[in-house]
Amino acid sequence: MQSVVVTGVSTGIGWGTAKILIQKGFRVFGSVRKGQDAERLSEEFGENFIPLIFDVTDETGVQAAARRVREQLNGETLFGLVNNAGIAVPAPLIHQPTDDFRHQLEVNLVSVLIVTKAFVSLLGSDRSLHGRPGRIINISSVGGQNGGPFLGAYAASKHGLEGFSESLRRELMLYGIDVIIVGPGSVATPIWDKAEQVDLSSYADTEYVDAAQRVQKFMIKDGRNGYPPEKVGEVVWHALTTPRPRVRYSVVPGSSINRVIQQILPKRFVDNIIAKNLGFK
Repeated sequence: MQSVVVTGVSTGIGWGTAKILIQKGFRVFGSVRKGQDAERLSEEFGENFIPLIFDVTDETGVQAAARRVREQLNGETLFGLVNNAGIAVPAPLIHQPTDDFRHQLEVNLVSVLIVTKAFVSLLGSDRSLHGRPGRIINISSVGGQNGGPFLGAYAASKHGLEGFSESLRRELMLYGIDVIIVGPGSVATPIWDKAEQVDLSSYADTEYVDAAQRVQKFMIKDGRNGYPPEKVGEVVWHALTTPRPRVRYSVVPGSSINRVIQQILPKRFVDNIIAKNLGFK
């Protein structure tokens, strides 16, 4: 049985990816931060799910988990690593606490380096292992190619992840390990119920508060109408198994024509549309 490590599987895209991979016959090592999530998912997914309890920013904890996976593999290579764990810390950039910005980069970008370094030997950089080299799937976002208002820290982390992934892909050609980006758009998960409770009072005395409320309402509505997380899981499975994968897959609800139009429109034109909708002009 082939094995895949997926980070951040307690809910959302990570959960959907673990579910699909297990249905497709894989053994999934899934990372969570809480023991209760490990127990819940073990009951839900069955014997082909093995929980790993660590925080992706804890290098010592990640390395310990990698050693545990190595023991389970019995000298075989890891089929895949899915770097999914991440967060969004929204705020207008000029009012965002520097520590919040730094935390966003630590979780969404630095942790991917930590996890990749811990597991890359199992993917095939350790040439003593048996089996074909594995693949790394990095979960980016539409925010990896576009920067929305009040999501500057998130966009910075995902833009960084895309550049990181391209460099890593070219470096790991030495070992035959491929690196593929999956960039989801809106995904319907419980996070949008939590987003409705986000407190915007910190910006009540700024000129951004009204616009922030508009963006919050739009994102909640858009998110709840998004793809189910299993849809992203299907794309991850394809990226892991197809003989000739693309370097990047978009998983964005809505018309493909609309997405193409957004990509080719001049940036200043898009800026003006956003400014009008947010009441900046």
